[in-house]
Amino acid sequence: MIKAGIIGGSGYTGGELIRLLLHHPAVEIDFVYSTTKGGKLVSSAHPDLLGQTDMRFSGEVNLEVEVVFLCLGHGNSIQFLKEHPFSEKTLLIDLSNDFRLKNDAVFGGREFVYGLPELNKNAIENATAVANPGCFATAIQLALLPLAKAGLLQNEVHINAVTGSTGAGVKPSETLHFSWRSNNASWYKPFTHQHLGEIGESLNSFGKDIGQLYFLPNRGNFTRGILATAYTKFEGSEDDAMQLYKDFYDNAVFTHVSEAPIYLKQVVNTNNCHIHLHKHEDVLLVTSAIDNLLKGASGQAVQNMNFMLGLEESLGLKLKASYF
Repeated sequence: MIKAGIIGGSGYTGGELIRLLLHHPAVEIDFVYSTTKGGKLVSSAHPDLLGQTDMRFSGEVNLEVEVVFLCLGHGNSIQFLKEHPFSEKTLLIDLSNDFRLKNDAVFGGREFVYGLPELNKNAIENATAVANPGCFATAIQLALLPLAKAGLLQNEVHINAVTGSTGAGVKPSETLHFSWRSNNASWYKPFTHQHLGEIGESLNSFGKDIGQLYFLPNRGNFTRGILATAYTKFEGSEDDAMQLYKDFYDNAVFTHVSEAPIYLKQVVNTNNCHIHLHKHEDVLLVTSAIDNLLKGASGQAVQNMNFMLGLEESLGLKLKASYF
């Protein structure tokens, strides 16, 4: 069994990662590190794991572990790695935004590969360090990558995406309070969201011109999932677009193009991304849906781990949606 460590295991992404790895047939959790919950039962922070494990949070780190996941707040992974120099043989998978951009990718003698499997599969397979994409970034990139590769994103792209409350993390805040969130909706960080940088780098990786991206993120009154819509001018037919997307995702295990309109319940609790296309006059509307905690975070991290270890891509990730 491959030994895995988790740094920062008390949040939502850490909890989902624990849940996935507990049932992964090739991996065993070596430790779950927490600065605030050392010695406490993991199930005290994640009640859904009661009866699944009697593991306790650790205040110590095994620097020789085979693979480590960093589930820390943005800006904290760099400092943690400075203070904890893992073995050169340890595979690193970071779920923050510390190493996602090209200018930030080199650290400690390693280069972090951007971990979007549908874009960088070969590089991930040969990587010793991976920067896991952001949740909004995953949904939006998967919606637009086929157009970017074909050089069909030269016009403005307007993007609207709504995320559940878990996208804001486990720490309480005013906009996560039930009385505020329930029966409510709002936008935030209009046109300036931090995921735009990584989205732009991926879409530009094909060397084709990309038009201006206008991204409006929204808060939804549900707990998990992202539904993203993007539209831009498109001269071809809807059938042309469908063929373009099906060809691009022909070998993708978790990204699927749907003939019918899509919705969140199809993907919640899975590592899948569903995509739908709709043509109106000279505009193509692309809709994508993911679970922000799985394909947008912990599930994709396990998918990347499988690549890095030479395992089957879908190992430990064959999950059914909470459809009913």
